[in-house]
Formats: sequence, structure tokens, C-alpha cells
Amino acid sequence: MSDDTQDERRRGPWTIRAERVGYRNPWLTVTEYDVLKPDGAPGLYGVVSPVHLAIGVVPVFADGTVMLVGQHRFALDAHSWELPEGGGKPDVPPLESAKRELLEETGLTAANWREILDFDVSNSVTDERAIAFLAWDLARGEAAPEGAEADITQRREPFQAALEMAMSGEIRDGFTLAMLAKADYMARKGMLPDALAAAILAEPPSAR
Repeated sequence: MSDDTQDERRRGPWTIRAERVGYRNPWLTVTEYDVLKPDGAPGLYGVVSPVHLAIGVVPVFADGTVMLVGQHRFALDAHSWELPEGGGKPDVPPLESAKRELLEETGLTAANWREILDFDVSNSVTDERAIAFLAWDLARGEAAPEGAEADITQRREPFQAALEMAMSGEIRDGFTLAMLAKADYMARKGMLPDALAAAILAEPPSAR
């Protein structure tokens, strides 16, 4: 697949001399750029552009536990424990996508939501954007995972235990690590309701 464009233009210190779409499917586009690097040398640059936003949720129960979900990640051929996350259509408000993702993967709904992160996922190779929310005052419903998520399992852990899993490398998902770290930071800096912050910062039973 190839859509060639010849239109020299600047992108910061880079010059784009031409570009072509090397691959496209319903979920992403890979674009190859013929460039002049900042030092003037010619080169190629490939960018992966996902169609959807990356959406993540930190669901915190009143007792300070969070819901982790486990699934086999095809790209890595490995099982991964993560916070609920998925894709959101760019024309849908991110909060709506977060509510849908939480319900699909965990069966949970939340009375309270707060956006806590908006960041670039891996800015050397992709323009993917990620948005994350903190959710609390949770209520249980029924999960409805999509076909690719049929193997999802659930696991409740004290927030600080989940954070330790991320810091020790047991949780390897970068989005999950970022969400846990930001929620912990906000709790410690007085940026969250007192009861929620206390739940997040409570020591897990094994550490008492």
C-alpha cells in the first residue's frame, strides 16, 4: 500500500521531502517519511499513527484496593497485569470511552471521575496520545469484554501493593505504571478528596 506525497516542508529542524503510507488497517497507519535530518543528512523516518486514543482507568474501591485485569498481550506473547485500558474513538469524549472500557473489562461503574493524565505514549515512533482517569465510589455490574479480551481475568490488590508490583517490574505495562504513579503523587500532594487519598496511601495488610 502506498500513497506518495511530494511536498517539501519543515517539521521543527527536520525537512520532509516526501511521504508515503506504507501500511494501513482499521486500527493504525504506518507512514514513511523521506527526510533531511537536523544535521542535513538524508534519512527515513517511520511513524505509527493509531486511529484511537489510548484510554486508561484507575478504579479505586473504598477499602483502598484497585481492580487489575490480566490478559495475554499478542504483541509480546506474554501475560500482563494492568489497570483497565483500551481504545477510545477520537470523536467520542474520552470520559465516555473510559466509562465504557471500565464496564466492559470489569463490570464496574463509578459515581466519581477525574482526569489525571494526558500524555504521549512513545514519541520517537508513534503519535499515540493517552488519557487516564481516576474512578471511585464504585458499583458492581456485569463485565462484557470484547472478543479479543475474552481471556481477561480480574484481581483486586491494595493500591500500594499494585504500585509496588509496578515498581518491582511484576507489572510491565507502561500506561499502568504511569497511572499508578500519578494517582499516588496526587494523593500525597493533597490533590484528591481526603477519604480517597487515605485509601490510596493506606499500607497493604502485609506491610503493617
